[in-house]
Amino acid sequence: MSTKFDYQAAAQNVLNTEIAGLTQLSQYFNDDFDRACDTILANKHGKVVVMGMGKSGHIGNKIAATLASTGTSAFFVHPGEAAHGDLGMIAPDDIVLAISNSGESLEILSLFPVLKRLNSKIISMTGKPNSNMAKLADIHLCIAVPHEACPIELAPTSSTTATLVMGDALAMALMQARGFTAEDFALSHPGGALGRKLLLKLENIMHTGTEVPKVKADALIKDALIEISEKGLGMTAIVDDADKILGIFTDGDLRRLLDKRIDIHCTVIGDVMSKNPRYASPSLLAVEGLNMMQERSITALLLCENDKLVGALNMHDLLKAGVM
Repeated sequence: MSTKFDYQAAAQNVLNTEIAGLTQLSQYFNDDFDRACDTILANKHGKVVVMGMGKSGHIGNKIAATLASTGTSAFFVHPGEAAHGDLGMIAPDDIVLAISNSGESLEILSLFPVLKRLNSKIISMTGKPNSNMAKLADIHLCIAVPHEACPIELAPTSSTTATLVMGDALAMALMQARGFTAEDFALSHPGGALGRKLLLKLENIMHTGTEVPKVKADALIKDALIEISEKGLGMTAIVDDADKILGIFTDGDLRRLLDKRIDIHCTVIGDVMSKNPRYASPSLLAVEGLNMMQERSITALLLCENDKLVGALNMHDLLKAGVM
């Protein structure tokens, strides 16, 4: 009977080997790393063009995406496609980040003469400091690792992990040097959760015009209930002739009112409304509006501008907008 293979031991060996490779990587955060950061940071008009073949290309794609989303304009160009027309995407002000563990990628090396003629700065990222790519580049970032995690030392594993970490280190160092903020990040991620939290304002999701439930203080309670039912926000504002907010009446107020056996057909809403309700500015961030509502345990919010009611929303609107 055959012995069951120890998958966990194999996995642990991969982890240990890659950790050892990353531990060694810290020595390469040196003067060359500083020069690479300074060169990219000083380049105000060009972009970072990332290149790599095979697995290095996959990692390069991710590095380019990370740079682009953290304040450094960047994109990926496949070296093979570059040799057949895509090289036209690279401008003289651009900086080329060329990735190859061996440092001998023919597809990339064949582009060096053209890149030199374009006066493009070249930063190479290789595991071989004596390779042609390392020697021909303006700046070299070493990503050498002791061993691949592959047991036959063929599949790129530790080396690609080291490449990814070096790329992340480059992007994060540049991000901090630029003073890139969460708000800046949100601008390039408007469709994500962070973008919604940092960019979406109450005015973007509030109900306006005839959709805003409101009645005058002398309206009967039954008329206020009709307004609440028609507008569907679970409340109505009580306003004066200039639309200044005098009070609010909610579904919860109605339940408490019924316990008191008040006649809704002959009592005016001004006598039973909640006075001086909390309201917010339409320019307030949606997430701040949500925090306000949660702190006060309310499910709807009136929005006021220049002492005038201009909008309203409830928790369902925030939920629908993806704020909560």
